[in-house]
Amino acid sequence: MFDKTGVATPEMVEKVLPSIERRQKGPYAVFECFQQIPCNPCSTACAFGAVAAFEDINHIPSVDHESCTGCGRCVSRCPGLAIFIVDETYSDTEATIKIPYELVPLPAEGQVVDAIDRAGEVVGKARVIKVQNSKALNKTNVITIAVPKEQAQIVRHIGLEG
Repeated sequence: MFDKTGVATPEMVEKVLPSIERRQKGPYAVFECFQQIPCNPCSTACAFGAVAAFEDINHIPSVDHESCTGCGRCVSRCPGLAIFIVDETYSDTEATIKIPYELVPLPAEGQVVDAIDRAGEVVGKARVIKVQNSKALNKTNVITIAVPKEQAQIVRHIGLEG
């Protein structure tokens, strides 16, 4: 399916997630980078050494989830917009997801937006918690949204209501 649509399967995503125990400790990065292409900004962006240095620039990132703090520096550095920071400990009912966002207009903090899955389908609503847009982000804004916990591994983008 991935080769035809470019949409990652649940099995592919499961392979890049940290352990359940790590997911219960706080924010963590999810690298949905599934193709070997010449790219390595994620490894150079990580100040904690959580992304291993690439032996070959075409390799897929290798993440040490125990070293990852979920800081999000890597999110805006990824030219493929394939890194997300998920925090399943945000509240009893919601998780947060930091997503890369390169569209205009930017959403506003507190705004309710469409929650969109990997295939581009609306799967519910999300609340915008934070909007980061600075020159330090390399022209990629980072939007933090809150979604129901059961959608933490489903939602990967937002749509602004018309």
